[in-house]
Amino acid sequence: MSNTKTLPLLEADGQGAAPCCPPLTERPMTADEAETAARMFKALGDPVRLRLFSAVASHEGGEACVCDISDVGVSQPTVSHHLKKLREAGLLTSERRGTWVYYRVEPSVLAAMGKLLAPPTAA
Repeated sequence: MSNTKTLPLLEADGQGAAPCCPPLTERPMTADEAETAARMFKALGDPVRLRLFSAVASHEGGEACVCDISDVGVSQPTVSHHLKKLREAGLLTSERRGTWVYYRVEPSVLAAMGKLLAPPTAA
């Protein structure tokens, strides 16, 4: 049994996606917020994972079959491992269709990441 936690990146607020944490320029993060954001950044801190995440995010139609994104210079089992880590971090979702698995980056995940890193707005 795995002891990994899925990243609670999004919260429903009735007005779209809210990041797991406030924008970095809004206020200092709490310890829990920093831990949550660090899991996301740690998952993206590996070059292969970042390439896979980018391949899924930029793929036509917003989703990609593992067969379309596995050419990242590592073996297929390693690709599966990295995709699993991205799913566990809450950055990707997956769906099995027949023998293939399709991955998707939910638009709300990208929006939440953008809000976390957004520069301060002028008042």
